This record gives sequence, structure tokens and C-alpha cells, in this order.
Amino acid sequence: MRLAMWSLRLVVAVLLSALLVSALVIGMAPRVWGMLNAHDETAISLYKVGGFTGLAERSVVFDAQGRQIGVFQAENSQQTLISEIPEHVIDALLSIEDRTFRQHRGVDLRAVGRQVIANVNDGATGGASTITQQVVKNELLATLPRDGRYKLLQMRYAILLERELTKDQILERWFNTNFYGYNAYGLKAAAEVYFGKNVADLSIEEGTFLVGLVRAPSAYDPINNRSLSLSRFVTALRRVRDEGFITLTDDEIVRRAADVLPTGVRSRPDEPVQRTHFTELVKDYLLNQTTILGGTYQERYAKLFRGGLRIYTTVDREVQASADEAVTLLPDNSVNAQAALVTVDNATGAIRAMVGGKPFKAGENEVNLAMRRRQTGSSVKMFILAAALEAGVEADDFIDGTLPCTLPNPENIDEPFVVTNGVSEPVGSLRRMTWLSINCAYAKLSQMVGLNRVVDRIYQMSSSEWLTPEKYPVYPYASLATGANELSVVDMAAGAQTIANLGVHHEPYFLEKILERDNDTLVWERQANVEGTEALTTASAAKTVDIMKGVLRGGTARRTALADDRPAAGKTGTQARNTNAWFVGFTPQYSTVVWVGDPRGYTQMAGVPEFRSQIVGQWGFSRNTVTGATYPAHIWKQHMDAIHAGLEIVDWGTKKDEQWKALLTPQRAPARLYLPGVECVAQVISGVPPAPSTSVAPGRTTTTTIDPAVGAVPVTVPAPVVVSVLPSVTTIDPTEKNPYAPVPSVPIAGHIVYDCDKGVPTWAQTTVVGG
Repeated sequence: MRLAMWSLRLVVAVLLSALLVSALVIGMAPRVWGMLNAHDETAISLYKVGGFTGLAERSVVFDAQGRQIGVFQAENSQQTLISEIPEHVIDALLSIEDRTFRQHRGVDLRAVGRQVIANVNDGATGGASTITQQVVKNELLATLPRDGRYKLLQMRYAILLERELTKDQILERWFNTNFYGYNAYGLKAAAEVYFGKNVADLSIEEGTFLVGLVRAPSAYDPINNRSLSLSRFVTALRRVRDEGFITLTDDEIVRRAADVLPTGVRSRPDEPVQRTHFTELVKDYLLNQTTILGGTYQERYAKLFRGGLRIYTTVDREVQASADEAVTLLPDNSVNAQAALVTVDNATGAIRAMVGGKPFKAGENEVNLAMRRRQTGSSVKMFILAAALEAGVEADDFIDGTLPCTLPNPENIDEPFVVTNGVSEPVGSLRRMTWLSINCAYAKLSQMVGLNRVVDRIYQMSSSEWLTPEKYPVYPYASLATGANELSVVDMAAGAQTIANLGVHHEPYFLEKILERDNDTLVWERQANVEGTEALTTASAAKTVDIMKGVLRGGTARRTALADDRPAAGKTGTQARNTNAWFVGFTPQYSTVVWVGDPRGYTQMAGVPEFRSQIVGQWGFSRNTVTGATYPAHIWKQHMDAIHAGLEIVDWGTKKDEQWKALLTPQRAPARLYLPGVECVAQVISGVPPAPSTSVAPGRTTTTTIDPAVGAVPVTVPAPVVVSVLPSVTTIDPTEKNPYAPVPSVPIAGHIVYDCDKGVPTWAQTTVVGG
């Protein structure tokens, strides 16, 4: 009885379906005929409709050698040419989705009829779409409601599309417009996400999996729905087998599918896509700092994230990898200290590496610490040194570095600036004061040169699109020499580059050119100033280099000289209370600056337990405090040793180089520098001033004897010394702009310089003042 009833229902269903199909065919005949002859009725172009204007594609960021280092994408949309897709992947697509693709003209009417009957029987809707119809759906009809008009419109557009594009062009658009799950749009993105491969390397099984996935990427997700995904994969492989493209039994297909089914999301190691502080810098610049990509933010965003641009930068992937590795020398710690690093090519100003702190992470580590400004500590002394040498000071001129010292305060004349921190060093050469980073000597020197002239020199040596007087103020503080101003790692690297390049400044930059997706049409290209700008005379820069070399040979950074005795120069910097630590160093090829500190604020980095084993145990410092000579200098050394490996060892010049010797030759005998108003001068009328003997600061291992007649505690007094106090002079006028205006000084022989507040030394007798 049940069998009879079932048979009766089947017959009724078939008859009804046949009648319905007949009615539909009769009703659709005029429309179908019109679609088939659409080109006779209208000249509609689907490209003019608006959906086929060009495929969205992510933009790719390349390094200086043309290797991918990042992407900009709203979605992972990557395009590939049909010529790059293996033939067996195309065979898999045709087997699974549209076996008659090569024969039909956009619509398979037989398949439509079969689907109508199937839909009537089981109540379902849809199906029977050709590859051409699927392309139309993806690009033209995605936002339209699925009502009675939808299918007819899809069929009509499919026929029109077949008249505008070749079969291969339609296949190319199918592969490039479908969504494959995990934010992957296009076969190229899917091959990367699921198999970590380029499209050309896909096997027929892998291609079959990806084609089969398109129908329902979420339902067939191989990571979260493995059973259903495997079932779909097996079905797809059987269809490919049935079309004769593989020869596997059912059991072999199941085993093969289980082996190939992805187990996780992958990426291509040779094509990084992760966001970094550097790529975020590029993004911010192109979206917010320039109109290269369009007049409005919306235009720029669309171009950057969907325009398929090819963005060529200055970073070198190997140099960047070295920098990333070097900063790991700083361990995780309880004060949240992080390291930032920038390496600049001295010959061009190109930024070759940038570390902006801990790896970029949205919502956590977004601030690029390489661009953030912090107090510089003593590293700023390189600018004061260069400005002083430019003003005629010589490396062997003498200056007093005794702590404490009280200096005028231009900001508030009623509150003098008092320096109490750092190392105390009696009168000695400027060269030595630089090596030992003596605060009182440099605080005085900055005012001898003129605070405004030092500020001008900072702008000239570190000029960039980020550092100009109009964009960021550097103030002529009395505390300038001890690092009161805030500068970024990029600012400091730009200044170091100027010294390393013997006075010729190249502004730091990170973009070379931008091309359209065809990698040929130019969107923008940097107009380079090949000659650079002279920010220092060659002689002043050469003398600055020569003095700063001593910092690594026997000064504050003596533990971090480069391997193979490679010539290098540098300057340490430590802000008060060890809140910021810097090392600025360079060779003739590269300048690298390292900063270490807590990005949240000025946190003291002293007594941190995580640092002790390295600072005290490994490097031999007496105290567990972070200074410029500890982590910054050691990170700098590790990185610079790595990036110079294999490069020729070159020097700026040697003692045998007559031209170099000429640059370093002093223009006069050593003089005693002094700060008028703080230090007074007396001329020796008769007698011989004492020749003081002084020891270096505690912890040092060398002893020096200061030349006579520099005014310190005597060892012996052979005879009365008669002096005549000279009239007081003024400091450099704050408005003075001439970089070569001389610094107050007197010859060492025949003069003494003393503290004005303390008066003439007791061992000297005075004559008439001014005599």
C-alpha cells in the first residue's frame, strides 16, 4: 500500500513538474530569445553599468630590494592572471562548477530546466548558475534582493558579459572575485592562507579544495568544521575524477582528502603581511600627511587599501631583521623599558631599519617609539660639539668641568641654573670632556657658543619633514646640554648622519616610489637632492668625528667598540635619574641610534632585577642602572657588527692621509675657554702659576697632568704670582646668527681663569684692575 502511494505521488510530481516546466519555458521564451539577442536590442556595456570597473586588490609594500615587507588591505584581496593559474586548477573548477563552460554562451538552459524540476521536487531554490553567472553575481548583483527578477537579470547580464570578455577573462574574474574564508578574496590570497603557497605551486588536490570551498566558506571551514569540510572536499575530488583529471578510487580519494585538508591558517614566509611600526608610518603618511593618493581621505583610503598599489620603501629587510634581533638583548622587565632603533644610510639619508618598541599590536603597542620625542641626556652634546668647532673652538682647547657649577638661566635670571649631576672633571681638553661626557663643561660650552646658535645647528643637522622650526620647537634652555629638549630617534639619527657624512646633510626619508598595480605606471617618485645640504664645514665635521671616535676607544662607550677594529664614533646619553638612555653611533656607511626607556613616562631604570645579570655580571658595570653605555650601546654594537659583516672596513681618514690630517690640523694654539660672568680672567704679570696635578673621576684608571696656568689648587708655589684682572666681557648675544662668531677664550700661557664668585686664587697677587 505504501509503495503504491509513493508511486502515485511520484507520477503526480513528475506530471506537475512537466507542466510547470512547459509553462515556464513558454512564458520565458520571449525573454530568453531577447537575452540571446541582447546585442541586437541594446548597446549596453557591463563596464558602464558600474560593477566591472576593476577588481579590488590590496596594496603591497616592498623593501629597497623589491622584497615584500607588508600589505595594506581592507580585506586580503589579491589578484592573479589566468596565465599564472595551473591548468589542472582550471580543470578542477570546470569539473565542479560548470562542465559546459567552454560551450555555452553564459547560460546553460538545459541545466536551468533540470534545476527547475529539482527545485519543484524538494522545494529548494537556486542552483544551475554557470561560471559566468557567478561572476555577474559577485560583481554586479551582490546587493540586489533575491526576488523573481534576480535570476532573469543574472542570466541577461551573463549573456552580455560573454560578448564582452573572452572565456579566459571570465575565468580570471571568477578566481579573483570569490571569497574563500579567513578574509581571503581571490585564489592567490586563498593559496597563501590555506597552503602558504603561490598559486603556480598549487596541486590539483589543493586547487580542488579551494574551488569546492567557494560555495560556503564558513560551512566548509577546514579548521572549525573539519568533518563537513572533508565531506565537501571528497565530493569535489570525485567530480574531478569523474571528468578524468585524476585516477583515484573512492578510498584513495578519502585518504588523499584527509592528507591535504588544511589544519590551520598559514602565510608565505617570503611575503610578510603583518603590520609593523614602519608600515604603519607609511600608512599614516599616505593617508594623513600627503595628497599623493588623492584630495580627500576617502580617495586616499580607497587607493591605498583597494587600489593594488606597489609601494617601494627604503628599508632593507636584512638590516631590519638585524635590528629586530638586536633589541631583544633588552629583556622583558618590571619597569616596561623598551628599545627603539633607527638606522640611516649616510650617503642618502634613507632609513634602512626602524624598530618602534615592542612589535606592533593593534590596541596595545601602536605608538612608534622611534618617532616619539624624549629627553636626550648627554647625546645632545654632539650638536654642541659641532657648533663649537664651527665657531672656531679646537679639540685641545681647555674648559672646566668641575661639579657643581652655577650658570645663568635665560628663562629666569633670578634663578640660576645649577648642574649637580654627572661626573666632576677639573680643567681639561674639550676632547676629554667629550669622551667622559662632562656635564658642567658642556653646559658652559653651550652658553659660550650661544644657546640660540646651538638650536640653529640642531635644526640644520637634523632637518627633516618632522623637524623644522615651524613644526617643532627646540628651546634654548640653560639645561640644553643635559638633555632638556625632547628629540626622536629619527631626529638624532639625522644629526648623526650629518656628522658621519662630513657635514653634508641628507634628510631622512622612507619612501622611494609608488606604482600602479601593473608595477609599471608611476603614481609618485621621490625627487632626491643627490648633493645634500652643507650643514657643517668639512673641517668641523671631521674634527667632530675624530673627537667622537674617542668615546668608543676610551670613553663612556669603551666596552662597545665594533668588531675587527672597525672605525666608528659615537656618544652616550643618560637623562637624570636614568629615565632615558641613548646611544648615537656611526661608521662611514651607517648611522644608528638606540633609545631605551618606558614609553608610559619618565620611569627610573635603576636597580631593575631583570637587568642585573647583564649590566653588572656580563658587562662589568659597578651599578645596576641603565645608562647609554649599557643596553643602548650594546644593542647598537650587536646590530652594527651584524650589518657591517662583509662590508669593506673603511675610515674617514688616517694619519697617513694628508688631506685628512689637514682637516684635523688646529688653526691656532690651544686656548682656555671661559664663560663670561661665571668665569673671570686675569693676565699674569710676573711669576709662574702653579702646575696642578689632578686625577680623573673615581673609577677611572688613568691620571693626567694639566698644563700650567689654568688656575687650580697648586702643588707648589715657587714664587709670588702677580696678575692683572682683565675687564669682563659679555657672552654671545642671543640674537647672534653667525655660526663662525668666536667663542670667549684666552691663550693658556700668561693667563688664569677663575670662578668670579670665589675671586682671584689666594696664591696670586693682583695689580690695578684692568691693568
